[in-house]
Amino acid sequence: DLDWDQFQSIRFLPEHALWAKQSLGFELQFFHLGMQFRRAVRLHEVVDGVAREIGYDPAMFDLSKTKLDPSKLPRDLGFAGFRVLAAPDLVRDVCAFLGASYFRAVGGSLQYGLSARGLAVDTGLSRAEEFPDFVAYWFERPAPGTKTLSLFALLDSPSVAGAYHFEITPGEPLVMRIDSALYPRKAIERLGIAPLTSMFLTAPNDRRVADDWRPSIHDSDGLSIWNGRGEWIWGPLVNPPAVHVSTFADEHPHGYGLMQRDRNFDRYQDDGVFYDRRPSVWVEPLTPLGKGTVDLLEIPIAHESMDNIVAFWNPAEPVEKGREYLYAYKLYWGEKMPAAPNLAHAAATWTGIGGQVGGDREHFSWRFVVDFAGGELASLPQDANVEPVITLSRGRTELVSARPLASIRGWRAMFDVVPPEAKADPIDIRLFLRSGEKTLTETWLYQWSPPAKRPG
Repeated sequence: DLDWDQFQSIRFLPEHALWAKQSLGFELQFFHLGMQFRRAVRLHEVVDGVAREIGYDPAMFDLSKTKLDPSKLPRDLGFAGFRVLAAPDLVRDVCAFLGASYFRAVGGSLQYGLSARGLAVDTGLSRAEEFPDFVAYWFERPAPGTKTLSLFALLDSPSVAGAYHFEITPGEPLVMRIDSALYPRKAIERLGIAPLTSMFLTAPNDRRVADDWRPSIHDSDGLSIWNGRGEWIWGPLVNPPAVHVSTFADEHPHGYGLMQRDRNFDRYQDDGVFYDRRPSVWVEPLTPLGKGTVDLLEIPIAHESMDNIVAFWNPAEPVEKGREYLYAYKLYWGEKMPAAPNLAHAAATWTGIGGQVGGDREHFSWRFVVDFAGGELASLPQDANVEPVITLSRGRTELVSARPLASIRGWRAMFDVVPPEAKADPIDIRLFLRSGEKTLTETWLYQWSPPAKRPG
């Protein structure tokens, strides 16, 4: 029955942290149950292979602003989750596990943003999604001087059980190695491995919800994929008018991630939550993934308090009851990712009304402006023959151009898309720059939903 302010007032007392003042390089603090966090998780310390459960004690928390009587709280109440602090800064946490199988971490900026999950089940289907829970954790007591925290987790849901091992190494980026063993209790239609969850409300490429004074509001601005064929793909995120589900077929991908590429404070103007400092997360498979798809789900939202972006690996092989499925991968949290394209990358995407400025519009079109930087672009002469290669699933392009952009030592591609008359179905757009037969940039992919009511 706690309201939001009462629940937020609960503070864990640092002197009760696991391994407090033991100079082991890590300390763990615990989250109290309340609000939407109503399922207790069991926590254990492991010393020399022997596990000891950590018991709840209301004395661990400052409950003075909640109007609760600590003496009336049961000793078996349990905890909602935990957060990890790492030396030399034992005040600010570097990762936290709280709610279902959600967890998140920070890189060098110590700024939280998007989240990851242990597993996604039936995400983006017409029926309700299932959210597995981490129901118990085991923390290995670190040896003095260690830089890596090792913990284990038990995952449970009606459809699947799982065992997880996390090795967490703070830094820039923070690195998590995750080994998972999954045991389906029934066939699962859509299994999401290494799922990432984020928020995208508005940015220069999508101003459908643009009534806020800040020009951009998002934890992530794009999906990056390094597919098994060696192609780098960049898909700017959108806040669509209806649910978008995009699937990128692949075999043995090298990695994928939800990125926050735009680090310019001027694009956000947010000096409270600092979206420009939000971490990116890159997924690096350590075991061959075989055939499947990287799935991207984009959901309409009206404000920034809701997550609306999900990305995960969906194996093509049917998930059968009673089988064991083993997956190992690394998550990198921060600004410095372990992999990046050698080609030029899409540095910014802008959209707006198309047509010739000052001229009468005979039909509706929408302008796309994509800025590319890096790779060989800075060394190209001003008069280089650079060609935008554009493919549409429907409609046609006009006013296509590419020209140097000195401010980023790159090139700007610009084109208008003319959708088919009176159809609001999404249009898939694919773009890259080339010079002769040489590809200069990664592939930019975009799913655009033309407005049902179109200005003249």
